[in-house]
Amino acid sequence: MVPADLRARAQAWIADDPDPDDRAEVRALLTESSGTDQRSRVASAELTDRFAGRLKFGTAGLRGAIGGGPNRMNRAVVRSATAALAGWLRQRRPGAAQAGVVVGWDARHRSAEFADEVISVLTGAGIRVHQLPGRCPTPLLAFGVRHLSAAAGVMITASHNPPADNGYKLYLGDGAQIVPPDDVQIAAAIRALGPLSQIRAGPATSPLVIHHGDEVAQAYLEAIMESSAADGGSLAEGGGPAGRTLRVVYTPLHGVAGRLAVRAITRAGFPAPHVVAAQADPDPDFPTVALPNPEQPGALDLALADARRLGADVVLANDPDGDRLAVAVPDPLTDGGWRMLTGDQLGALLGAYLLGETAGGTQAGGTLAQDRLVATTVVSSTMLSKIAAAAGVRYAETLTGFKWIVRAGEYAPDSRFVFGYEEALGYAVGDTVRDKDGISAALAVLALVAGARSAGQSLLDRWDALEATHGVHLTAQLTLAARRPAGVMAELRHDPPTALAGQPVISSADLATGRGGLPPADVLRYWLTGARVVIRPSGTEPKLKAYLEVVELTAGRSLAAARAAAAVRLTALRSAVETLISGEPGR
Repeated sequence: MVPADLRARAQAWIADDPDPDDRAEVRALLTESSGTDQRSRVASAELTDRFAGRLKFGTAGLRGAIGGGPNRMNRAVVRSATAALAGWLRQRRPGAAQAGVVVGWDARHRSAEFADEVISVLTGAGIRVHQLPGRCPTPLLAFGVRHLSAAAGVMITASHNPPADNGYKLYLGDGAQIVPPDDVQIAAAIRALGPLSQIRAGPATSPLVIHHGDEVAQAYLEAIMESSAADGGSLAEGGGPAGRTLRVVYTPLHGVAGRLAVRAITRAGFPAPHVVAAQADPDPDFPTVALPNPEQPGALDLALADARRLGADVVLANDPDGDRLAVAVPDPLTDGGWRMLTGDQLGALLGAYLLGETAGGTQAGGTLAQDRLVATTVVSSTMLSKIAAAAGVRYAETLTGFKWIVRAGEYAPDSRFVFGYEEALGYAVGDTVRDKDGISAALAVLALVAGARSAGQSLLDRWDALEATHGVHLTAQLTLAARRPAGVMAELRHDPPTALAGQPVISSADLATGRGGLPPADVLRYWLTGARVVIRPSGTEPKLKAYLEVVELTAGRSLAAARAAAAVRLTALRSAVETLISGEPGR
């Protein structure tokens, strides 16, 4: 049986929900949960979860399973978030109503419907809307905010989440994802809203809506080409003769980046890629993959099969909203003949390449090359820091998420942001887009591949050279279930480890109160000789995440020997961290 208070909250939600299908869904759960059989217990548990709380601003917005109730993605949640945003903009951003909000959406279930709700609420509040053409990639929305001088941007997407999910991603006028205290203020405004029926809705034909065509995409393509040319890159020439013969296999993984990515690749002078036919068109059910995340095993199977058949030089894959990039390269020593590069490997390769391309001279305004800045997060590999030190440029570490990475330059105002990345396949090439961008990153990868080929090398040769110079950097991520992640973190703070895998912990850092210029975060860091561990709770699930790195120098031994030693140490460290987080004795 459903408790009386839960029943009352559900009935109040039904009365206020603007969507008839969502109302019917919650009403059906109430009915089904009234009995005592197994079906009733399942319905009661589902209803309890849907009303366990309200979707909270996580990674710069809202994200969750589609369905009725405050803990799901639906029109009611979108309406309340947008009404709070509209009120916040009017109160705290003078001129926001005239500058407007850019709205875009992907091809997920109900994305267009949710975007219509955003537009209706904004125009009902008297705020201009810049509507992008339907089913666009997230980097285009992020670019469009600054290009159109808008006050904010809303992207309806759940990125690489499961098919049942959708989300609401929020950008402000600087073109970057929202951060505290703004997200806290908007969340408070959501809680302070009255009945949804009191929120004014603008008509579908509102004159406040500006319907943009292809001109924003054209401007985006021009901007990423100009950015590469200004930095001395070779994208506009397709990487020279070697680039014009590249055989590229590309997949958008049933997402919305395909057309724009192919346009970008050919406009940069590279041959049109072979697009994986079964994954070329947007499909919200993502029928050919278990999960639409290019990091997941099996996600690139179709692309790799085409690459083997065609004798390709490189495989590129965007995630469904186009902000991430996965890369696979031929490797005869690997089963299947292909290897997917990790985010840390590609981050180091792109960082070294872009620093080489931007060396020397000045940029517009006279900023010297030595004022260049590269950035990554506290959980990513430390390889980029060594590449930056060798190049004599600035390096910054931020909290996880591109909302922090692209703001690294704000703490060094005389620097020029050249590159930023996170280990989860996100890359920002320059600051044309102030977010991760899997399309401009794909162009940089193709230029890197073409340049290596011109020198008689492969990407794996370039990676060998980096490790030979800076040491073997082997990384791994663990995601472990925990019923009480906060409790585990508290226990680690109360009783921190003094050794891991037989090696003493030589230093540690708790970011809970902020440290080294970083905002406060629930993150613990431990350093051992030649190793590092970072632990943090998941922002959306009852899990803890651990990020491991082992470094082995290559002086006096072969690269193969150093890699073998790193693999042994990483295996031992992984086991020790699993034991540490599980709370078993003997840590």
